[in-house]
Amino acid sequence: MAGMLNLVDTSLPVAVVIDEQLEEVGLILERQLASDLTAVNALCQHIEQYQGKRLRPTLVLLSGLAASNGPYDASSLTNKHRVVAAVVEMIHMATLVHDDVLDEAKIRRKVVTLNHLRGNETAVMLGDYLISNAFHLCSSIYDPAINIALGEVTNTLCAGELLQLHHRDDYDIDEATYFEIVQRKTASLIGQSCYLGAILSCNDEKIANQMRHFGNLLGIAFQVQDDLLDITGDESVVGKSLGKDLDEGKLTLPLIRCLADADDIKRKEVLSLIANRDAANLRRCLIQCKAVEKSQQHASDLVEEAKTQLECLKPSPARDLLQSLAGAVISREF
Repeated sequence: MAGMLNLVDTSLPVAVVIDEQLEEVGLILERQLASDLTAVNALCQHIEQYQGKRLRPTLVLLSGLAASNGPYDASSLTNKHRVVAAVVEMIHMATLVHDDVLDEAKIRRKVVTLNHLRGNETAVMLGDYLISNAFHLCSSIYDPAINIALGEVTNTLCAGELLQLHHRDDYDIDEATYFEIVQRKTASLIGQSCYLGAILSCNDEKIANQMRHFGNLLGIAFQVQDDLLDITGDESVVGKSLGKDLDEGKLTLPLIRCLADADDIKRKEVLSLIANRDAANLRRCLIQCKAVEKSQQHASDLVEEAKTQLECLKPSPARDLLQSLAGAVISREF
């Protein structure tokens, strides 16, 4: 099983269907990125290893299956579903390549990052190559509405990154701003993946919009869990450089909550730990003040709220798998 599917019951027939469809999506992605230049192919082969969780293409396919009228097998998914799944994965991969440049990360998915291996210039251009190919592939569907939807969400991703950069080393950032960044940078593409998968199957805007809301809530919970893993995770398990949020002066939910609840003395202590990039003592502090526990609870609450959005779907194995996948988003250790 691929990515996030490893965290659910892989014996379920619907999980097998999605896994097989993800293999087809992978082939579409490989064909699209194939170049007549050996150097470009080598770079693309390297970043194909970035396809770890495959959450977004999984959600396109699974939302499509859950929103269909059945049967809950491959016959209910079209080539449009598979192409859109490949497109959202390419967009996501491009953001990872660019994020590694911004964060000066050295490890991604347990492999050396492209920027560390070949330099920032190559990494930036390859990220652009991924975005360009994503929209070239999307155009092959001949559905302007899908191009517009994905163009809009890509604009949103970039705006979210710019907002986060604006607040770098801002120790007064509040939760509202943090969640605005998360909504734009992470949740928007996950929400749009669910929306597009559903609308391609049922052409019902009400259901598709609820699926988008499901994805948005799931995306926020996903990012909160990522932020927690950056503080408390094991790099050998998580598979990427940890502590980068602290190194880059990005305050995430546990830190924001800790500072908001602290008295003046405690606040000065925490700010000193941040300024000194003292990750070990900061981790202990965040655990002791229950900021980690409270953030975990917030992520859990988001997942439970997300699950209620699935009530728009009729009961099915696909809907059940979506619920299981939602729980796996916050129980994962990678």
